[in-house]
Amino acid sequence: MRVLVTGGAGFVGSHLIDRLMTDGHEVLCLDNFYTGHKRNIQRWLNHPYFELIRHDITEPIRLEVDQIYHLACPASPVHYQYNAVKTVKVNVLGTLNMLGLAKRVKARFLLASTSEIYGDPEVHPQTEDYRGNVNPIGIRSCYDEGKRIAETLAFDYHRQNQVDIRVVRIFNTYGPRMLENDGRVVSNLVVQALRGIPLTVYGDGSQTRSFCYVSDLVEGLMRLMNSDYVGPVNLGNPDEYTILELASVVQKLVNPKAEIQFAPLPQDDPRRRRPDITRAKTWLNWQPTIPLEQGLKLTIEDFRERLAATMPENRLAPTLNP
Repeated sequence: MRVLVTGGAGFVGSHLIDRLMTDGHEVLCLDNFYTGHKRNIQRWLNHPYFELIRHDITEPIRLEVDQIYHLACPASPVHYQYNAVKTVKVNVLGTLNMLGLAKRVKARFLLASTSEIYGDPEVHPQTEDYRGNVNPIGIRSCYDEGKRIAETLAFDYHRQNQVDIRVVRIFNTYGPRMLENDGRVVSNLVVQALRGIPLTVYGDGSQTRSFCYVSDLVEGLMRLMNSDYVGPVNLGNPDEYTILELASVVQKLVNPKAEIQFAPLPQDDPRRRRPDITRAKTWLNWQPTIPLEQGLKLTIEDFRERLAATMPENRLAPTLNP
């Protein structure tokens, strides 16, 4: 098939492209390189079935494709809050443009939504029926509410124009190719541990998250796209960890002598987050397979290689448990 991936040079998008290319599809990667990097898709640049298009999806584009994976949007608070208005535009205008494209060429459209639409949840774990607890005027709302309206648009195009949609709500995902400066908890802790500086835990570290390795997520995305289930469906790892527990695992894997320091909790930071993946199990026969410690080891080595290119190797914490 001819498959379009918006945000294809980003963290999740590039891993998805690896799978699509390996499976023999023709892939179009659309990215404006705000948080994406050409190095993530370097291996495919001269491949006859791969095409890279530098484009901002807030502007319309005409293409011929069979499937659209709509992943384009900065996903970490540091990046989506840097230009909040642009984040809203990406989620609203960008999603409108991609749904319009799907309608014109009769392509199947998958929206990468997010667990952030549940806000600071009052229901735990979160099922897809839960409508969320989001602050519509807070510093995170450009992303939270942006994704909520993106879901609204997808379902309205589905009902009004019979666009063939799939909607996935992605929970915390980690793995190789995460940006070193994205402010997300896994990358923050890994980079700090490798650089030999104290690990920052916000609040008292009792807030919880669920961490899904990127290859598990990509498998779920492809299963949803190629299933008959519209969604929304949660994709994430139901194993729940406190942030302090995560910091301790990173500490153990990289530098057991690293200090842990505490900092004030950011505004509207969710206290707990864990997906109910009953729908994913039922409709997609999907559940995560990579345990946290195994995934973290792969992630740490990727960060180590990239950091070694920017700072002397002897400044990095030594490899443990090679």
